[in-house]
Amino acid sequence: MQPAYPSSLSLYTPLQMGEVDRLSAALVPVAALMENAGRAVARAIRRYERPARVLVLCGPGNNGGDGYVAARYLAGMGWPVAVAELAPPRVDTDAGRASAAYVGPRVPFAPAEAARAELVVDAVFGAGLSRDVGGLVAETLAAARRIVAVDMPSGLDGATGQVRGYAPQAAMTVTFCRYKPGHLLYPARGLLGRLVLADIGVPDTVLAAVPANTWHNSPGLWALPVLGGESNKYTRGVVSICAGQSMPGAARLCASGARSVGAGLVRVAAGAAAPAYRLGQPGLIVDDAPLAQLLEDRRRHVWVCGPGLAEAEVEAALPLLLDSGRCVLADAGALSACAGQPEKLRGVSVMTPHAGEFARVFGPVGDNPPEQVRDAARRIDAVVVLKGASTMIAAPDGRLAINTHATAALGTAGSGDTLSGVIAALLAAGMPAWQAACAGVWLHGEAGLQAGPWPVAEDLDRYLGLARQKAEQAQGQWPVQNPFRCLAVPGTLS
Repeated sequence: MQPAYPSSLSLYTPLQMGEVDRLSAALVPVAALMENAGRAVARAIRRYERPARVLVLCGPGNNGGDGYVAARYLAGMGWPVAVAELAPPRVDTDAGRASAAYVGPRVPFAPAEAARAELVVDAVFGAGLSRDVGGLVAETLAAARRIVAVDMPSGLDGATGQVRGYAPQAAMTVTFCRYKPGHLLYPARGLLGRLVLADIGVPDTVLAAVPANTWHNSPGLWALPVLGGESNKYTRGVVSICAGQSMPGAARLCASGARSVGAGLVRVAAGAAAPAYRLGQPGLIVDDAPLAQLLEDRRRHVWVCGPGLAEAEVEAALPLLLDSGRCVLADAGALSACAGQPEKLRGVSVMTPHAGEFARVFGPVGDNPPEQVRDAARRIDAVVVLKGASTMIAAPDGRLAINTHATAALGTAGSGDTLSGVIAALLAAGMPAWQAACAGVWLHGEAGLQAGPWPVAEDLDRYLGLARQKAEQAQGQWPVQNPFRCLAVPGTLS
């Protein structure tokens, strides 16, 4: 049985939101939810946009229904508004009734009308896109000077964040109830503009009846171990790192990450290269004994294999680690050594590839990254952390977290080695693998944010303790400020 996670972090695919809408209809009329959604769009426009000539592009479904309601409210606020219909909704539907309630001007659905308007509201398709966008819709959206999207800019897949055909750049996107995975994933995330989340009155009981399997990564999704009065270096956890001879910097960064985030003891298995590693930090224990001998110490349960290792070094170390039943985090050289052979990684607890390493092991991420990462986790029965602009953390049982709490400045050599050490320290402290990976990614991102605009990997260690302190303070304090820095519309239901 999965632990309960805060529903405020839940992400719903368009298919799941369809089920939420279906169940909500028994408690709240669809027309009421549509009224609340359209009013939220109008209020967001009034709050964040200057008064302008508005054209609302309406599709034939419920997304278009939200657009008709928004047009009616904007007209009531005194804004000059016109509606353009891609196709009229059926008169016996909620969207049809919303269309009938709007009595303002209607113009052709055409690029010339979009170009004439100062602001275009895209209420054509929303997040539940079922086909590529092209032709008249693409041409009309491309002609717009400034766009506010309802739910999701048309042409973006709400489940995957991928562009289907053509998608415009929005100045603002107003979505409802909960975010979709596509709101957090690139390339969609870069096309949303300001992202506003509005409460439209979906009952909590309905959300509870549609279990989420995707979450926004943040404190509350996991809880860090807290030091007790009798904590010591062994209860805090021992991290061991397999070190290579030719690239010692990677292992050192990994070790610093583990020590700085709270590991009680970090040891480097350096073999013949031990003298070089002993010139580093005095608190780092360096071993020169053979790996098989070091594995006799049962206190050394968590091992990192890969940072700074050549393929031959991985091939010598990884099988020994897996045969010993240790908790193994695989990164860097370990992934290169298993290119095209993911079965060689079965037995690891966590692996942390970037997109290139993932492709070499499993094949290209393709047009559905969330499902590709989930499939990889199932194939090797391990947690897979796909590092990137929106890092995804997948568990073999299908759980997926998407992390946006980071900065692009973390894309620097050695940053991933530090992350491996952070996750390993949390594993050594006793956190379950998926939670440790989620927490490690967030802490790594927070350290990057605190390190400033242009950090190098060596800078991150200094901020990991502060990052952990921030996460510990947030634990148990829900609701907290949304870490995605999205803006909610106040008074949506008033």
